[in-house]
Amino acid sequence: MDKVEFLIVGGGIIGLSIAKAIVERKNSSDIIILEKEPDVSLHASGRNSGVLHSGIYYPKKSLKAKFTKTGNKIMKEYCADKNIKVNNSRKIIVTKNNAELKILNELYLNANSNNINIQMLSEQDLKSIEPNVKTYKKALYSLDTATVDPKEVSWNLKNDLIKKNIKFYFNEGYKKRETNNCIRTTKGNLIKYKVIINCAGLYADKVAHEFGFGLNYSVMPFKGTYLKYTPKKIPIHTNIYPVPSKDNPFLGVHFTFTAEGVLKIGPTAAPAFWRENYKGFDNFCLSELLEIIKQNGSALVKNSFNYRSHAKEELKKMSRAYLISLASDMVKDIDLDGFSEWMDSGIRAQLIKKNDLSLVSDFIVEGDINSVHVLNAVSPAFTSSLYFSQWIVDKYLK
Repeated sequence: MDKVEFLIVGGGIIGLSIAKAIVERKNSSDIIILEKEPDVSLHASGRNSGVLHSGIYYPKKSLKAKFTKTGNKIMKEYCADKNIKVNNSRKIIVTKNNAELKILNELYLNANSNNINIQMLSEQDLKSIEPNVKTYKKALYSLDTATVDPKEVSWNLKNDLIKKNIKFYFNEGYKKRETNNCIRTTKGNLIKYKVIINCAGLYADKVAHEFGFGLNYSVMPFKGTYLKYTPKKIPIHTNIYPVPSKDNPFLGVHFTFTAEGVLKIGPTAAPAFWRENYKGFDNFCLSELLEIIKQNGSALVKNSFNYRSHAKEELKKMSRAYLISLASDMVKDIDLDGFSEWMDSGIRAQLIKKNDLSLVSDFIVEGDINSVHVLNAVSPAFTSSLYFSQWIVDKYLK
């Protein structure tokens, strides 16, 4: 039986960042990171867009607002220290009509209340910055938005932790809770801990439930996929986003650059049929399929978060032509045939409330002196991860 002070379940960006914070703030390297895959960040953390968000969207008193702005700054500092490329591509939010213009003004006021570095642009201002982009009367310009390679960030964190003698148990996942601060792994091994920190992503709710936490919540997975732009001539140089819907936390189909300057459009936000439903029948799980069919059926009946129209819209986005049409509305001129390659999918571990199936918008952290559970670590969790993890360690690991 292994014994350890801190056992972290999940080697994604949150698990890695919490380990880093424990080393720095608790002066302890008595840590095991339990990861069911052969390497770190092979799920949401390594499959996300790599966008470092500025904090425009989040209500002032939310955890997302609390951690995104400073998290963006700390992540950029970490990347600079490690010579990780940061694409300071910025971001413009455009509108199509008066209704969207009203929401844009609300976003501007919210961003100002959170002290976000943002500018309101006129159509003439926009022409001087991005002459190929269309908007209706006004647009928002976020100067601190950037992109990085999330895998490269994760690999650097892993190597830093290995140098601090943190133990990684790869190809070994969490199986079940035993008694007396002890869990059993998927290899049948027992690990005794002082504190367990649940950063299991798509399975964080399942782990939390075994400890009596997160009982009001469940994960509803959504699959996101982007289309890659392949022509050499790039028609824009800034991330371009539409005004977001008020009905759900998804940001709509947008133009995003990777750290290396590759342009893509997306993502989709289609309900996944099981939690790791990336491609075909890979990682198929019958029990998860049945659970998700029940979830989606109930959401259709209740029309939670306007689910009927969302599902209909996502079915339409399965058409490459339709997805391209949504993005092309935001630009004046672009080679529509240039979006020819689907990129690897990611799964958003979106938390829902069990009682009414409404989507949870903020980060959720629950726990006690022996266990901490990080739930709904969805966007902007990657941006916020280093700062968010410091707060978790200070608040829960006393």
